[in-house]
Amino acid sequence: MSRLEKKHPLAIRWFHWINFPLLAVMIWSGILIYWAWPAYAPVKLEQTTWRALHVNNRLAEGMALHFFFMWLFGVNGVLYVLYVLISGEWRKAKTKFNRMQRLAYLAIVLMGAGSLLSGLAIYKPVQFSWLAWLMGGYQGARFVHFWLTVGYVAFFLVHVAQVVRAGWNNFRAMIIGVEVVND
Repeated sequence: MSRLEKKHPLAIRWFHWINFPLLAVMIWSGILIYWAWPAYAPVKLEQTTWRALHVNNRLAEGMALHFFFMWLFGVNGVLYVLYVLISGEWRKAKTKFNRMQRLAYLAIVLMGAGSLLSGLAIYKPVQFSWLAWLMGGYQGARFVHFWLTVGYVAFFLVHVAQVVRAGWNNFRAMIIGVEVVND
């Protein structure tokens, strides 16, 4: 006999699904910032490809998008952490997720904080000179910010592969909040 069992509260699902488009826009706008000048385009990326992707000379647009969506990303992250702490959801994680999953989810939250801090050090290196100093200077903060972005992409690919491996029931639970349990 099959029954429905609650798995993910609505708040967790919303925070989860809001992050995907936010991170996608943040990565795209980061590319617009980083590759705004041809000197920073990847070595093998030809000028025609660079222009065909429309990443050339869009620094102001990239920065405007990045800074706008950074606030949404930061607020979503803070609200998620507050919700998990206040609701006691963090205690339930021990029964829902294995040790590696809990470690991965903790790492992604810490990466979010690292992205915001390294982004501030890049955006205002004089005003946040102490923060830039903690990261090895302006170039160190850029290095941290870039590799955290690579980490998000790696996390996403592994996360999707694990969801596919776990099956439709697990994916459906992140959409509607319940999973089908066969007794």
